[in-house]
Amino acid sequence: MADEDPKARARVAAAACALDEVEAGMAIGLGSGRGVDAVIDAIAGKWPDGPPVRAAVAAPRTEEAARAAGIEVVALDGSFRLDVVIDGADEVGPGLELVKGGGGALLREKLLVSASDRFVVVAEAEKRVERLGERMRLPVEVVRFAWGDTQRRLREMLEESTLREGEDGEPLATDEGHFLLDCVLDSSLALAALEERLKATTGVVEHGLFLDSADAVVLGGTDGGVEILTR
Repeated sequence: MADEDPKARARVAAAACALDEVEAGMAIGLGSGRGVDAVIDAIAGKWPDGPPVRAAVAAPRTEEAARAAGIEVVALDGSFRLDVVIDGADEVGPGLELVKGGGGALLREKLLVSASDRFVVVAEAEKRVERLGERMRLPVEVVRFAWGDTQRRLREMLEESTLREGEDGEPLATDEGHFLLDCVLDSSLALAALEERLKATTGVVEHGLFLDSADAVVLGGTDGGVEILTR
């Protein structure tokens, strides 16, 4: 319960504030994670007779929660743009720079953002950092074939990385069937240049740097307060 869990209270506060971004008739994007779960709950609470919005979603768990809340789930088929995407973040740095991908859905989440007119982040205040990489490794999604050789080439940019594993000890596959390398993000790295080099590396599908995409970040505090960061 939100009144028992300070982190949940922070998520609920951020979600309630972000609800101002959602209007009847919109096509929205919903990422993944507990912050998005709180947003879905807020939407269902605002329109208990059935939310008058459509949503493209980034993960099966999000789809399940959205459908349970009465939200119409639609495919991102290129016939329309999303009015707003609401998603969480693992780190929020200066200038609204983000690290995402802790849940493994970074590729689908970037696809949602690329199809949207506005991107709003909901996060707990503790996710705010002085620099990206301070508390979180950078996820890099790679194709399965020759992933070890892709890792070798990534060492030219990111010296230390580990293959993400599931609870069974086997490599964790994303919803698109790729592997994830969690990389140490050194403070000396120029992030914009790193972003370009990662995208140009054969075998890399996507990475968790979201440097210029967020329009606003809503940070929820454990006391139920919120702080809104904008560009």
